[in-house]
Amino acid sequence: MIPQDVTPAVESTKHTPDAVPTQETEVTSPASLSVTRLSRNRRMGHRRPGPRTAVGKQVSRMNAVKHGILSGEVVVRGLRIQEHEEEFKALRARFWENLAPVGPVEEMLVERIVTAQWRLRRALLAETGEIALSVDGGRWRRSNKSPVSLVTFLDEMHDASVQMSKSTQGLIYLRYVLEKVREAVVRNGELTQEMCEWVLKRFVDRPNALTRGLLGYRERFLTANASAFAKASAAAQCAMADESADEKTDSDGLSPEELRDNHQRAVLSYIDLELETYAELAEQREEREEKEETAQQAANVLPAAEVLEKIMRYEGSLERQLYRAMHQLERLQRRRGGESVPPPVTVEVVRR
Repeated sequence: MIPQDVTPAVESTKHTPDAVPTQETEVTSPASLSVTRLSRNRRMGHRRPGPRTAVGKQVSRMNAVKHGILSGEVVVRGLRIQEHEEEFKALRARFWENLAPVGPVEEMLVERIVTAQWRLRRALLAETGEIALSVDGGRWRRSNKSPVSLVTFLDEMHDASVQMSKSTQGLIYLRYVLEKVREAVVRNGELTQEMCEWVLKRFVDRPNALTRGLLGYRERFLTANASAFAKASAAAQCAMADESADEKTDSDGLSPEELRDNHQRAVLSYIDLELETYAELAEQREEREEKEETAQQAANVLPAAEVLEKIMRYEGSLERQLYRAMHQLERLQRRRGGESVPPPVTVEVVRR
């Protein structure tokens, strides 16, 4: 565009008696300038009367909320928490349509109502999240805690194996140890000294009822073997070949293989009986702990006292803001409708 070709929209002329203000003429006098602008604004207003139909007026009422000016400040956009701006705009549009504010003061009060309601919604979500965290977090901590506390092994006042039999996790540990011992006895044909030491290490080298029971079978097996060896040596030294002596040796003495088989059967019978007892106890403990877990989750539905107090204070503050704005808006709208509205009664409470 060439500057010389631009035609000024308003032409200023010197104020002379012959000069008559027209649409293209603007007088520099303040008084005549005001009159001229007023006249022009009226003419332009007649050209743009705005919406005339009911639908058009209804649509134009929402012009103030199309852009969502407050959404940038109110809607949270974090890495984990992402509030939806479209939901805030929809909430804001509903309040504007329902409350129909007129003028900047009423619009300001509607904005306060919208933001207070949005934050109350956030407080409800925070309460829900705190409850879920309390219930699920408590269950996760209980299910992922150490199966057996070290105190159970080191407590000299109580037997570790007996204490373990009182919980599901402890019974799982005991059954694991006995199943390993059973596999070794089947594989080796006897309860070896190495296996007894392995069991003792599983209890941090502190004897208990289980380790003493297994060790007792090992000692009886060694004693029986020693007695059988002594008898066999005495018989060989005497070299008695008569029939009566042979019959006595066959009836009273057992060979090492027979002693070993008897020992294996006795140890396996002991282990199987213990495993059966542990299985029955585990079923009882699981039923009891399931009831305790249900009761604990029901108790965790209420957030912690300090968290609940924080949420309630936040909700109380927002509700006071919300109701104050609603009352002020109602008074303004009633007065705008021609109703005589008495001044509000305020009570100031001071804590001492």
